[in-house]
Amino acid sequence: MFGDNSFSSPCNTLGFLQKNNSLEEKGRLAGQKNLLSCDNSDRDARFRRTETDFSNLFARGEKTTLPLSQIFLKKKKPHQHYYCYYYKTNYNSGVLFQIKHRFPDTKQRRASSLFCLPPLFLSSFCSIMTVSFTGKLIIRPISTERTRGQTNFTQKQTKCTSFIKAKLFDSFPLLSFPRPTPLLDLLPAKNGEEPTMQFLLEVVDILTNYVKKTFDRSTKVLDFHHPHQLLEGIEGFNLELSDQPESLEQILVDCRDTLKYGVRTGHPRFFNQLSSGLDIIGLAGEWLTSTANTNMFTYEIAPVFVLMEQLTLKKMREMIGWPNGEGDGLFSPGGAISNMYSVMIARYKYFPEVKTKGMSAAPRLVLFTSEHSHYSIKKAGAALGFGTDNVILLSTDERGRVIPADLEAKILDAKQKGYVPLFVNATAGSTVYGAFDPISEIADICEKYNLWLHVDGAWGGGLLMSRKHRHKLNGIERANSVTWNPHKMMGVPLQCSAILVREKGILAGCNSMCAGYLFQPDKQYDVTYDTGDKAIQCGRHVDIFKFWLMWKAKGTAGFEQHIDKCLDLSQYLYNKIKNREGYEMVFDGVPQHTNVCFWYIPPSLRGMPDGDERREKLHRVAPKIKAMMMESGTTMVGYQPQGNKVNFFRMVVSNPSATQSDIDFLIDEIERLGHDL
Repeated sequence: MFGDNSFSSPCNTLGFLQKNNSLEEKGRLAGQKNLLSCDNSDRDARFRRTETDFSNLFARGEKTTLPLSQIFLKKKKPHQHYYCYYYKTNYNSGVLFQIKHRFPDTKQRRASSLFCLPPLFLSSFCSIMTVSFTGKLIIRPISTERTRGQTNFTQKQTKCTSFIKAKLFDSFPLLSFPRPTPLLDLLPAKNGEEPTMQFLLEVVDILTNYVKKTFDRSTKVLDFHHPHQLLEGIEGFNLELSDQPESLEQILVDCRDTLKYGVRTGHPRFFNQLSSGLDIIGLAGEWLTSTANTNMFTYEIAPVFVLMEQLTLKKMREMIGWPNGEGDGLFSPGGAISNMYSVMIARYKYFPEVKTKGMSAAPRLVLFTSEHSHYSIKKAGAALGFGTDNVILLSTDERGRVIPADLEAKILDAKQKGYVPLFVNATAGSTVYGAFDPISEIADICEKYNLWLHVDGAWGGGLLMSRKHRHKLNGIERANSVTWNPHKMMGVPLQCSAILVREKGILAGCNSMCAGYLFQPDKQYDVTYDTGDKAIQCGRHVDIFKFWLMWKAKGTAGFEQHIDKCLDLSQYLYNKIKNREGYEMVFDGVPQHTNVCFWYIPPSLRGMPDGDERREKLHRVAPKIKAMMMESGTTMVGYQPQGNKVNFFRMVVSNPSATQSDIDFLIDEIERLGHDL
């Protein structure tokens, strides 16, 4: 196919295909030939021995060979370069290749289809491809011949180099390479056990490599690209869907690329979101959950998971302080939905006819929530037919906590206008400031006016696990309902959110529709364990197992240590910057949660008097620093305005792998990037 006389095979004489060659021996043999320009990798090479001589030269990992090699085939015309990436694969004793074109003027790359080369052909390439164990080889062709769509690149032998001849084709789809492994080879296909096992082991290899690198601080938090770059395709990563099935080799490459171009939210220097971290037990739980691939609506198809959910929810209700953990609840797809459940249940409690007759069966109802509360309360008002004008925002103090007197005044004002106050949301850990509303004082007012009290503890609920910090939620036991997101402060993998209700049976009363095809009353088991009818969903993901497994592994004591450590780190940051030159705190005093809010003031603004010009310039500082952070990929932290305050940084800590050195790094990075602004 390629012409038997077209290739020399110096590697056979050099011993590159010897299984027993050590890395040092391979390096010595490579160095003798002076074939390459090598830039060293900061990672150790790792060999994986397999049944074929060639494959033991390739490392485990993403787009790598021991651990990274690229061949740059530079044509004489300077406007176009060829990049050849190659990958270790266990399929068909071949090695996966991909040729990419780069145009330096635009930095755009276009990739051909992936293809496999067989071992016999590889023997001609291995002198080029395995000389560099950690770097790259640049071939500058002396002569270029073109024959019927083929290009021969030749480098003549010199005093210090061997003769190299490599042949590549411009039109790869026309080549007749060995058949890539198709999806049809996997189970339940006949004899599909071996390819299935190989494929899954490769996937596990990708995942474990990703996990290992996530905890390596030399790894970037992200490799940022703009949306149009990812849509156009970067280094062959193509998001477009295919009409024809692609090979498993391509699927594995897509898996690697998906992780490569994503954000490592488990990285110790990722501080951008309330949910962060990468818990290994939780990860294992999510893998098992996907393998089980069942639904939470009935006991008959999810018996163990249903019981886990009930027992875990009861334990959470006990921690809230409801007697004997009585009440109800379920896991929902996020805190916004949990908050919406609370509004629905409150409406059903006081106006049950709304379920059948709609909002016409109720007077004009109003809801109350903090001006610092999560936007999901207003969204619930819009979605459930209350209207956002009937979601009344409550004033807060300088720390972002609701002022109880303002709540009572606005309740009286609404009643005077003929509205019917229904629901009050108290926030336990606000999104920006991390503020805890005074729940006990709010509960007094709700009892006085017979209103439903909900506590949004999506962010702060985890503090119930800490004896040192749970006092910040004093009064939560008086709430009618509580939202609690273990995927935030407790580090459970997304998503994991619970709506907890003090009154047993009200969830089912509010939401049940008695679908006969699912919820038959004459099943052979106790049908009260069928949870689906009390949910607004039908299909419901199993969110419980990873949380249950983590709780088993850590114990309540382990979660307590996690939470205390994160709050200690936020205290460390606060103490580090509160009196540091170039920093101003957004509010006075020690933060209640791990949220530390501050402005970084560049030297150019430090002597400027306060006024519109300074505010306008300061407003642009945080976005510029954040953009440079993302471009460099070193760390991530959030920013936002709040009320009449210009953009400031909001630092949150929920990842237990973070340390004081990571806090120091963040501050140094902000100062490095922002110094000249």
